[in-house]
Amino acid sequence: MAEARLTLPGLISRKHAGERIVMLTCYDALFARLLDQAGVDILLVGDSLNQVLAGRASTLSATLDQMIYHAAAVRRGTDRLPVVVDLPFLTYQVSVEDAIRNAGRVMAETDCDGVKLEGGRVMAPVVKALADRGIPVIGHLGLTPQSVNALGGYRVQGRDEAVAGDLLADAIALEEAGASAIVLELIPQQLARQITSRLGIPTIGIGAGVHCDGQVLVLHDMLGLNEGFAPKFLKLYAEMGKLTREAVGKFAAEVRAGTYPDQARSFD
Repeated sequence: MAEARLTLPGLISRKHAGERIVMLTCYDALFARLLDQAGVDILLVGDSLNQVLAGRASTLSATLDQMIYHAAAVRRGTDRLPVVVDLPFLTYQVSVEDAIRNAGRVMAETDCDGVKLEGGRVMAPVVKALADRGIPVIGHLGLTPQSVNALGGYRVQGRDEAVAGDLLADAIALEEAGASAIVLELIPQQLARQITSRLGIPTIGIGAGVHCDGQVLVLHDMLGLNEGFAPKFLKLYAEMGKLTREAVGKFAAEVRAGTYPDQARSFD
């Protein structure tokens, strides 16, 4: 008998039980299967795929069709794990009606478990509208990549007391609007601790210190595939960029030497 799918409400119960939550980005079925087998709790189909897979400079040009394609692939890789999908830039900021329509399309076409969007109090009406219609939402505060130009680049947010107060107010507003969890990116660990203790929903940190209820990283970053990207918060758990080069180099050498394929890998 197949194991029951985890749920976003189930993650809330994990917070109250003091159990840490493990989230990773995922963009395809193959990695979804591996991450499920490895014991990850939740998969995020992040608009970071626009940078990691498509080679773009930011997430801003990610499209709804792009997100739906990859989210559907991730869902085919796991029946058990919750899959949350980033709503890309300008698919939810223009109007509540647009947000409902686009988030509904994501849910219907991918069989995902919820969507993620960036922004604080200004986005609370959108979060409430989606939650009221049965669409679970994860918020995102701190360094919000879709606003990177307005924030002046990829840098820590909330070191200023006034900004820290705004972020706390934003987190409270998102919870009151019905958010299921909130990602906290690049904020001081003391502020993350304050927000986490104030909320009844989980916080998932990335560059926000140890006091969050869970942690998320971009899969390709923590596997060492995105070489040259080395922010302070990132820990490499493998060097797959190096291993890939070595493996492909061996393959190329054997092809050129005529030793691959050998007789054992040929057909009569």
